[in-house]
Amino acid sequence: MGELKVDVDPAEAGFDAVRLKRIDDHFARYVDNGRLPGWLAVVSRHGKVVHVGSGGHRDVEAGLPVEPDTLWRIFSMTKPITSVAAMILAEEGLLELDDPISQWLPEFASPRVFVKGSALKPLTEPATAPIRVWHLLTHTAGLTYGFHHGHPVDAIYRAAGFEWGTPPGLDLAACSEQWAKLPLLFQPGAEWNYSIATDVLGRVVEVVSGQSLDEFFASRVFGPLGMTDTGFFTTDTDRLAAMYLPDPSSGGILRNDAFGALGTSRPSCLSGGGGLVSSATDYWRFSEMLLRGGVLDDVRLLSPRTVSLMSSNHLPGHVDLEAYGRPLFAEMPFDGHGFGLGFSVLEDPVKARTISSAGEFAWGGAASTAFWVDPAADITVGFYTQLLPSSTYRLRPQLRQLVYQALVD
Repeated sequence: MGELKVDVDPAEAGFDAVRLKRIDDHFARYVDNGRLPGWLAVVSRHGKVVHVGSGGHRDVEAGLPVEPDTLWRIFSMTKPITSVAAMILAEEGLLELDDPISQWLPEFASPRVFVKGSALKPLTEPATAPIRVWHLLTHTAGLTYGFHHGHPVDAIYRAAGFEWGTPPGLDLAACSEQWAKLPLLFQPGAEWNYSIATDVLGRVVEVVSGQSLDEFFASRVFGPLGMTDTGFFTTDTDRLAAMYLPDPSSGGILRNDAFGALGTSRPSCLSGGGGLVSSATDYWRFSEMLLRGGVLDDVRLLSPRTVSLMSSNHLPGHVDLEAYGRPLFAEMPFDGHGFGLGFSVLEDPVKARTISSAGEFAWGGAASTAFWVDPAADITVGFYTQLLPSSTYRLRPQLRQLVYQALVD
């Protein structure tokens, strides 16, 4: 849908252009001292792009610079898209948030919950309530990720082949059947734990819609929004940024071609939790749709009331994420943040120690990408790089500070 470029004087949108340049200066230092391969940041207000900054390389070894049309593995920034897909079906009356997921995925008819023991000898009990659609959307289903390394059930996931990926050859339906055999961390709805819940939600979308997840995304989200560069893989691999890991010995980065192969061919399992490749332009369009209450360029995906519900805190007891610890996101404190239907939700900026706005909703990806939507200030922001894991540096809170210090109206 064209190249992202500044289309309004920052002053007309309430920003100080000199202060916005601090974003570029800050992340240029990350590139100059070898901590990031390259990066791209987009700031938009009132539907207009006020700042696009970039630097470094999409492929350091090949000397290829970051370009406006560079493609990025967005990992968990896939989750909001899958959540929107589920809510499209909910608006059509094809599912309800309180529906047990076993209505479509019979393998989840009788989940069992870990009580005590070890990964080798777990003691479990029957779940006292079914896993419901809203549990998947809010990560309160009791599911987990193998890479957490914080609970015996995490180890059970790893032993079953679910750590950073899925066992070779298994499609989403087969993975769902395998996940259903693994114990839950807690009774559905009792707590919050970041998990493969959105992958299971993607399987629900497939069964309810009668389409594969990539087909549903293409016809119901990407096509209507003009997101021409987003999918589970790309054939335009020259534009796809290489993947990097931190090098503890040098303080720099190491190329990781194992993860770099992700997104270069159609995966057997279409991961609604972390499988998409996208561009800054495409995700800007998706973010703007959310900011506008479900509509962009006269194309409506969701109603404003649905987006409002999605961006409200649904956590049990209305607590914040910090109450459940930070097993994955050590780079960003979650004091003052709740969780909605697919995003974190900022409720208390003072408690969060941020100058962002109450009501901001956001999420990020494992390779240090991030986005947020700020309805109060009418702002969207996106940040793209390829450094795994996202906890390597505190890029997200730094970017927030840099964006809002430049907002002067």
